[in-house]
Amino acid sequence: MDVHVSEAAVAIAEKDTGSFLDDVLRGLGATQKHLPCKYFYDETGSKLFEAICGLDEYYATRTETALIVEHGKEMADLIGPGVSLIEYGCGSLVKTRLLLDALDNPSVFVPIDISEEHLMDAAEALDRDYPDLEVLPVVADFTQPVSLPEAAENQDLKRVGFFPGSTIGNFNKEEASEFLGAVAETVGEGGGFLIGVDLKKDEKTLLRAYDDAEGVTARFNLNVIERINRELGGDFEAGAFRHEARYDEQEGRIEMHLVSRCEQTAQIPGHSFRFRKGESIHTENSYKYGVEEFQALAAGQGFSPVKTWVDDQGLFSIHYFSRH
Repeated sequence: MDVHVSEAAVAIAEKDTGSFLDDVLRGLGATQKHLPCKYFYDETGSKLFEAICGLDEYYATRTETALIVEHGKEMADLIGPGVSLIEYGCGSLVKTRLLLDALDNPSVFVPIDISEEHLMDAAEALDRDYPDLEVLPVVADFTQPVSLPEAAENQDLKRVGFFPGSTIGNFNKEEASEFLGAVAETVGEGGGFLIGVDLKKDEKTLLRAYDDAEGVTARFNLNVIERINRELGGDFEAGAFRHEARYDEQEGRIEMHLVSRCEQTAQIPGHSFRFRKGESIHTENSYKYGVEEFQALAAGQGFSPVKTWVDDQGLFSIHYFSRH
């Protein structure tokens, strides 16, 4: 079996685990309490997110999947044969399989994800189903510098980044620009980047997508509180917080918050945090873009737009860029 995790990647993952406490202390000590959304994705959170992707209200996954099904051959033709495909934040790899099926004899696949157990399960299943593909999972926080396995950096292979799911929206504009610059450096001159980007749309549709009737998104959001208890020895009461989605039209983003239902104090060993009734922890942003707006952002980091696909309802876009 070709699946393995590089030593460099394991070291990065261990460093990220250690930083969880630092990020929690820093975030909950701020005037506007906040937590990095990357900590949603432990094993429990990853499974909850997969459930979110199947909800009726959550249009993004099914719309992006339909675009890949409809235009996968065209995407594959633009990407070209025998590539090294690098996916950021791989999840269940459902959309990846659709792309791999369309590609002409891809050589190497590098899925990068912060959730080791989830990543390895998905990568091993992929390896079984694609025996001619070298699958090299990397356990890491892809928002930080990542060392790729040597086989993925073979100079004879075209490197192409793949970033589905509109996760780019979790970054603010400056962070998104920095991430695009890092991808441009990774794929190098002549490389490519295929990325899913959620489009700006009416507030009602957005709020339904981030506050579903079944409460799955609420459980996903609240899981970060339970993770603090599990991993850091916290005594937070998850039931003392409620999930809230907000739309900031000026910023063009959905925000997710955990709002304290009462005045309360919660602790991590050696640290205490007071909450006023109605005070929130800001846990996630999800920025939405216009097509030209996002193309301009990518162009500033060395990418040239090649082709953009948008669904008939104007909900979602997939961009393919070349690295010049």
